[in-house]
Amino acid sequence: MFIICSISIIFLLFFKILFFVFVMLILKDQYRLLGENVAKLRTDLMKEQLATFRSQLEDFARKHKNDIRKNPAFRAQFHEMCAKVGVDPLASNKGFWAELLGIGDFYYELGVQIIEACLATRPHNGGLISLDDLCKLLGQRRKAVRETISEDDCLRAISKLKVLGSGFEVITVGKKKLVRSVPTELNKDHNEILELAQAQGFVTVDEVQRRLNWSSGRATDALETLLEEGLAMIDDGHRDGKRRYWFPCVSSVSTYVGADRL
Repeated sequence: MFIICSISIIFLLFFKILFFVFVMLILKDQYRLLGENVAKLRTDLMKEQLATFRSQLEDFARKHKNDIRKNPAFRAQFHEMCAKVGVDPLASNKGFWAELLGIGDFYYELGVQIIEACLATRPHNGGLISLDDLCKLLGQRRKAVRETISEDDCLRAISKLKVLGSGFEVITVGKKKLVRSVPTELNKDHNEILELAQAQGFVTVDEVQRRLNWSSGRATDALETLLEEGLAMIDDGHRDGKRRYWFPCVSSVSTYVGADRL
């Protein structure tokens, strides 16, 4: 009798556990379905909000078309608004944005002018020009059409030039942004020298040795490499007899050189 009762209790416990597992599986499946439904609702809501925002963005663009075309700061803010909803007005020079604003044509023309400016100044700076100097050169050229451009405009146009292959990219050296239009690779030593030259526009071997704690051989090798690449110019006409390596890309002497060719 005792054995029968024990077996009955065991079976009862087994069925309770089985029932509990069954209920948990059902609840788990229900929670999964509920989660999927909530996620779908959220996705649909986000899509609806995004569509509404894009529609409002189009209305905004129509209303402020002239400001977007003529005001660089306004244009930069407009690009930020577009980026937040995944719209790229520069993705193609065809379609809604191109027809409405002509933005594609604006940056296409600016890109061509950037290429021309870089080519015109390359014999002087070796294919490395400060972004600030580039904007000044372009500003001079575009005075006739009375269209002001900003560094943001130049950066966006340059980003589209990457499809041309190596070169045409923006690098940061110290506090300056430089536009590189040749496939020259600058290593850490070259970047440190360019950063050091930003103070006066030039450096000497002795200065590089002292300021960067380099050996004479290391300083001379890096400077001569930059000279061979066309990024530096030498000046031996000083009383102290020390050769000066000038870097047009970080020196004011580069400003507007080649502008007469544009």
